[in-house]
Amino acid sequence: MPVSPFPTSPATAASTASAITPVTPAHTVVVVGHGMVGQRFLEALADRGLTPAAGGPRVVVLCEEPRPAYDRVHLTSYFSGTSPEELSMAEAGFMETHGIELYVGDPAEAVDREGRTVTSRSGLTFGYDTLVLATGSFPFVPPVPGKDAEGCFVYRTIEDLLAIEAYAKNARTGAVVGGGLLGLEAAGALKGLGLETHVVEFAPRLMPVQVDEGGGAALLRTIESMGLSVHTGVGTQEVTTGEDGAVNGMALSDGSALATDLVVFSAGVRPRDQLARDCGLEVGPRGGIVVDEQCRTSDPAVFAIGECALASDGRVYGLVAPGYEMAVTVAGVIAGQEASFTGADLSTKLKLLGVDVASFGDAHGTAEGCLDVVYADSRSGVYKKLVIGADGTLLGGVLVGDAEQYGTLRPMTGTVLPVPPEQLVLPAGAGGPVALGPSSLPDEAVICSCHNVTKGAICEHSTLPEVKKCTKAGTGCGSCVKVIGQLLPQSADAGLCGCFANTRSELYEIVRTLGITTFAELLDTHGRQEARGGDGCEVCKPTVGSVIASLAPTVGASGYVLDGEQAALQDTNDHFLANLQKNGSYSIVPRIPGGEITPEKLIVIGEVARDFGLYTKITGGQRIDLFGARVDQLPLIWTRLVDAGFESGHAYGKSLRTVKSCVGQTWCRYGVQDSVKMAIDLELRYRGLRSPHKLKSAVSGCARECAEARGKDFGIIATAGGWNLYVGGNGGATPRHADLLAQDLSDAELVRLIDRFLMFYIRTADRLERTSTWLDRIEGGLDHVRDVVVHDSLGLCDELERMMADHVAGYRDEWAETINDPERLRRFVTFVNAPDAPDPSVRFVPERDQVKPDLDILAGPVLAIRTLEGTAS
Repeated sequence: MPVSPFPTSPATAASTASAITPVTPAHTVVVVGHGMVGQRFLEALADRGLTPAAGGPRVVVLCEEPRPAYDRVHLTSYFSGTSPEELSMAEAGFMETHGIELYVGDPAEAVDREGRTVTSRSGLTFGYDTLVLATGSFPFVPPVPGKDAEGCFVYRTIEDLLAIEAYAKNARTGAVVGGGLLGLEAAGALKGLGLETHVVEFAPRLMPVQVDEGGGAALLRTIESMGLSVHTGVGTQEVTTGEDGAVNGMALSDGSALATDLVVFSAGVRPRDQLARDCGLEVGPRGGIVVDEQCRTSDPAVFAIGECALASDGRVYGLVAPGYEMAVTVAGVIAGQEASFTGADLSTKLKLLGVDVASFGDAHGTAEGCLDVVYADSRSGVYKKLVIGADGTLLGGVLVGDAEQYGTLRPMTGTVLPVPPEQLVLPAGAGGPVALGPSSLPDEAVICSCHNVTKGAICEHSTLPEVKKCTKAGTGCGSCVKVIGQLLPQSADAGLCGCFANTRSELYEIVRTLGITTFAELLDTHGRQEARGGDGCEVCKPTVGSVIASLAPTVGASGYVLDGEQAALQDTNDHFLANLQKNGSYSIVPRIPGGEITPEKLIVIGEVARDFGLYTKITGGQRIDLFGARVDQLPLIWTRLVDAGFESGHAYGKSLRTVKSCVGQTWCRYGVQDSVKMAIDLELRYRGLRSPHKLKSAVSGCARECAEARGKDFGIIATAGGWNLYVGGNGGATPRHADLLAQDLSDAELVRLIDRFLMFYIRTADRLERTSTWLDRIEGGLDHVRDVVVHDSLGLCDELERMMADHVAGYRDEWAETINDPERLRRFVTFVNAPDAPDPSVRFVPERDQVKPDLDILAGPVLAIRTLEGTAS
């Protein structure tokens, strides 16, 4: 029978069996620590109905930090723009919904096991029936002279990062002590802050725990090629300081010296077990609170989970996945369920400084009689090793530079591979690689090691959001998301519509390769058999129209969307080069590049609005919208705007909208680059670029991000060393922060990468797919896009740049061409048979010194309603 979840005597041995004590609201569970593992424990309690809101025990959480649990795995993303709030692990309202009491900034100071109370730093005392210690770990700082000097930091919390960021503003050089996982992340952060960066690692290679000598060598070459200086096989003897007491250098064990202004210690962690020591709980000889298979300490009323615990297999686990398993185990024990933790998978996949690094299983080949199958390419920085048992069993592996197959290989550990192992490490053209699909995995194979979710559990669902919500798979480190996508049901027909069996990206390639310039030709030659000779549908016509428009300079088609057959392909907005509003009127949005405008042009807009009685509003994209124009007024309005130097803002098209900006270094005391000039240059370069969906951009002149560039399809943020480029952002109904594609770019490098990114997106995206959705959907995600547009992995970059150059050279303002062509002007009428008659339904009423649509006329007459008896009701 399971051990009582709420034992009555602290002296009872952890292994003593007793009757299960019912969990009632009278019980109190106190959790000390609210990190990632602590939050996972709370979620596991909620899943089992063990919270006050569900009639369960009182739950009290004492959190040392000034904020609730946040994602330490992605801590470094703070330096690329992720806010502390976005790193939060607790969903908004989680504590309130479940009735959990959370005390932030008030850690536990003492535990009285005899009286079963916990006292916090503020003096609050809480009684407990069950105590869960989730105190985590603390950074190990080598006991070297100068370790506490001004300019020395650790890399563990958001507050640590904030302190490093502030100090780095007055530093030029930084050094990281430790070349492990967190040390390399810290080095990447220092480099991103513009510091010349050194890494000092006592071991003979980087990441000595995760990778072998060959993997470490490949990682070293790649990291050094990025401009970081790496010192392996040496230790830190002393941190030296100047007369002001601040760091000015380091003395190393080989006798050399290193000049540096800032030092970050990232030399491993140690279990935070002092609270347990102070209250007499058993701890290991090298630290860690001793627990059994149910994560009980030497006091059966006290549990320990995560990095503070010395598990029953004698390990202290420094990864989040084992901590999650411990959290779920303890929640199960409290619920009276059979649950245990006997050890965990130590497999790891990360991206460090842009380099894929993964290890799984027996990565170092310690098993007797095992063999290594190795592929190494020092030129490309790729190293792959599979450890194979004598019977052909896959025991483990190391992947550096290319970890594409990690998601499939890791679950296969312990099984005999279905193909020769060398075929899994060799590159294409050299006998491999063989794609082992996840369908070859057994149902019991663990796909998500963070949350211990099997293939069978994933296959019970049909969509990725459903999988994440129901199993939490894919919500941890994210390395399993691609495999999850491959396991989910795939649509049998991926065609664009009933007229075309091809996808939008396939149709794009057909048009580009064959030089097709009309929809009719494309439908008759590549449409479904039953659709050929027809007119197409409301899905394929605007889609193909956009494809032909975006490829017009390349295939020799007319770039004007209302010429010939193209006009019939456009939707309502493109049909009149204006946005249709709810009362049948249209809006006019002249382009204002970068949001910069002269007083003379402002006056023209004001005069046009006044003379035509238009409603005016400043947009979030730093433009001025003019609402309320009839169709027949559009050419008259645009004639005046074009004469004043304005051109179409393309607010009506699936194309570039705006590139907004802050005022940058020209005016702002925080600015480090001329954001306005860059925004204007980019908007004028990409204006009129037709794409699968609208494109928005912004340029911020410093890291304060006033232009909100990370909410755009491509956003640029200035740094002291140039520009950082972010892609795939989105506001709207499904907000998404953009991801960092490249950093510290020169003006020319920035423009070149944006050229490539936009043309690759236009080439491969689906119909009406924003860059944010495309980036999440495309195989390989951001990593693949970076490989293509930054590293030219597909050899497409020259072609992408050439196509963008064709667009820039071929750009013509659609409204300027329209008002100068009498034939094109003929379409701008409400009634073809009465071209001079205005639309009588387009009427307005006054409001706040402007106009608004007359909604009464749109609603029509009010009809009397009669009851069955014939009387009015």
